[in-house]
Amino acid sequence: MRYALISDIHANLHALKAVLADVSRKRVDGIYHLGDLVGYSAYPNEVVALIQEKSIPGIAGNYDSTTATDYKNCGCRAETPRDEELAHVSYEWTLGQVSEETKRYLGGLPFRIDVRALGGHVAGPTLTLVHATPVNNLVYVTEDRTDAFLMKMAQQAGLRPGDAIAFGHTHKPWHRVVEGISFVNTGSVGRPKDGDPRSSYAVVDFGGAEPAIEIMRVAYDVEAAVAALKDAGLPEEFGEVLRTGRTAAVAVH
Repeated sequence: MRYALISDIHANLHALKAVLADVSRKRVDGIYHLGDLVGYSAYPNEVVALIQEKSIPGIAGNYDSTTATDYKNCGCRAETPRDEELAHVSYEWTLGQVSEETKRYLGGLPFRIDVRALGGHVAGPTLTLVHATPVNNLVYVTEDRTDAFLMKMAQQAGLRPGDAIAFGHTHKPWHRVVEGISFVNTGSVGRPKDGDPRSSYAVVDFGGAEPAIEIMRVAYDVEAAVAALKDAGLPEEFGEVLRTGRTAAVAVH
């Protein structure tokens, strides 16, 4: 079984459409999203509507759950006063734009999904989907995390050798195997921050002795997405993140 995993779309409809078109050209048995459908870009309602139209199951990211509940902030990490200001601008704009239907959908997303690649009627591997970690959707699971940290995640999720756990949140893709368990950061569809402005997603293949992981990169019309940001009245810095694939002076989340 092969699964396409997309995360951190962040209301970037142009990027999402390009990624879904790319996935459609590949042999996959299912597609899941790992949260953060909204925030920072111009099309929160349209992104959620497309996810629903395509019947793509998935989980709640921090931006989804905070938006759904009108929380006091988006749970985004700010490193400077300007970062914090920009994060608040994005969140207030998003709260003012999302429809009640969108909020209901976001509020109904689960925290975690477990996929049994061989069905469950026989023993087989599990693919666990979370936004960040199995207990908290605000923790950054970056590539420099130690094996011990990752194995603690695996213990929290109840994983065994041959299983895989996939997450996003950092907007930087990577993957690693520790003690037979695969850890996969899918990166970001709508707001990459690893220096490559192309959208990122992952394909996990359970066809062999252990999961095979591929990180895919997809070019999309960045300038059209930037123009949409401008038309929506969102800060110019958000457009520079899309153009450069770097955080610049903008809060990461």
